[in-house]
Amino acid sequence: MGEWKAQISLRVRQALRAELEEFAVRERRKLGNITELILEWAFEQLKTAGSTERLLKYKIRLPDTAATGRKLHK
Repeated sequence: MGEWKAQISLRVRQALRAELEEFAVRERRKLGNITELILEWAFEQLKTAGSTERLLKYKIRLPDTAATGRKLHK
C-alpha cells in the first residue's frame, strides 16, 4: 500500500500556474504530481545548501537563447 500524503495549499502567480500546467501536459503528468516532484527536489536542494540565503547565492545558468536560436519552452 502507498504512503499517506498530506494536502498542502499555496498561492502562486497565475503565469507560473499556467506554465506548470503546460509542462505537466507535455510530461503527461497531473499538475499535483509535477509540483510534488519539484517541491521535493527543491527541498532537498535547500537542505543541502543549509539556508535560503546560501541556496539563492548560486544561480543556474540558462543557455543563451540568442546564440543557440532555440526557445527554452514552447
